[in-house]
Amino acid sequence: MRLGDVLLMRGMVRDADLESAVERQRQQGGRLGENLIALGLLSTEQLYAVISDTPVMPRNVAETGVSPGVLLGLTLKFMRVASCETLPELSRRLLLAQSVLQEILDDAVVQKLVYVVGSVTGIVRTMRYALSDQGRVAAGEAMEQTQYMGPAPVSLAAFVSQVEKQPIGGHILDRATLRRAFAGLILSDQTIDRLVPAVSSGRTVLLYGPPGNGKTSIGTRIAGLFTDPVFIPYAIEVGGQIVKMHDPSLHRPFMEERADGAATLNTGVQIEAFDARWAACKRPVAVAGGEMTLDMLDLRWDAGTRCYDAPLHMKALNGVFLIDDFGRQKVHPTDLLNRWIIPLENRIDYLKLNTGITFKLPFDELVIFSTNLAPADLMDPAFLRRIPYKIELLGPSRAEYRQIFERAAASYGLTLTDAAFDHVVERLTAQGRFELASFQPRFICEQAAQVCRCFKLAPELTQALAAAALENLYVGIGAT
Repeated sequence: MRLGDVLLMRGMVRDADLESAVERQRQQGGRLGENLIALGLLSTEQLYAVISDTPVMPRNVAETGVSPGVLLGLTLKFMRVASCETLPELSRRLLLAQSVLQEILDDAVVQKLVYVVGSVTGIVRTMRYALSDQGRVAAGEAMEQTQYMGPAPVSLAAFVSQVEKQPIGGHILDRATLRRAFAGLILSDQTIDRLVPAVSSGRTVLLYGPPGNGKTSIGTRIAGLFTDPVFIPYAIEVGGQIVKMHDPSLHRPFMEERADGAATLNTGVQIEAFDARWAACKRPVAVAGGEMTLDMLDLRWDAGTRCYDAPLHMKALNGVFLIDDFGRQKVHPTDLLNRWIIPLENRIDYLKLNTGITFKLPFDELVIFSTNLAPADLMDPAFLRRIPYKIELLGPSRAEYRQIFERAAASYGLTLTDAAFDHVVERLTAQGRFELASFQPRFICEQAAQVCRCFKLAPELTQALAAAALENLYVGIGAT
């Protein structure tokens, strides 16, 4: 990752700005950041902020912050299992600078674990290395200790420092920003005004109310409000153990690789580089529903690979952790809440390795409890006090329900008749048996559209089609 990539991700420069700076750099030398400043395209303060918040590429083993033994073992495994013989090959696998790997290999040569077998001629001449018999034994021992083979890990201290540099809280949001993020959802101004300070705080939020009114949709969209990248390590070293952190299902690339290669700025001139052991990602959104158990909040030891997988809430650091359908988990709500007391109140969490080592992490994430049960039935007053934002999401008004219905009908290519709309509302609200809910119009329109396709009817949501859809939505509604 290079400085230009980071500046583009943060929206601080444009492609044309980078091209101008690179051209000036070719002519006058210097670093890319210095040339951007000289052209008035970036301020010194902006450049310093980017560099200080982004992991810097280590140039030697000491700067990696990782045990030399861990790096040596990983290098030997790649040489034995993946037949990596040169610095460039090892650099691509471990995501370390060649200067770091050269230091590792030089030490391995001294220990008679590897030896030089020749050189490869290309654009740049590079040496080829091979494992000695002693090196093969050492590689096998490293594989027995852990079968992890991926990018080199970062240190726990570096991970903690990076989490603290990219907090989820402190972003000042406004109504317009939330409206854009929640496009397609019909939310009242009152609800938006409650959400603005809650989301901006980065603290815990409880969303409660009748089912089907957007609690899950709101929770999963909140992370999209934040437009800055976060840096996620592929793996972390803790006490000589490897903890896998990067999860492609949660950690989506902040900026997709472009086909024209412009985003990589592979110009051959001097450009500041950052640590490739960290992936630049969008803020993660982790969702746990009824399947959630207490052991999901602990490090998961894989006996096969002999390494750890980070728990879901650790992968959600600097992002959003949505506990959906709270109160319907296999674990009792009280037990789950007791596990969260220290993280939610003190903003720190403790995890433990099988070796007995316990380590501390900052608990920086927006935790959202979403439930359609009564909060008082799930938690006592003492725990309710620990949740600073409690937002009730009620069903839509008749006018809001009409807007939702019209959008749903349009998405299915249907014409919504007044008779059909009035019939649905009357049926749902008759004798107070049911309530208007935001999810109902889409269900009804989907059913009606399917009937129209099957029987080749005009795409119109009639009263008859609406009545048939309601029969599939609620058992017994026809008896009202």
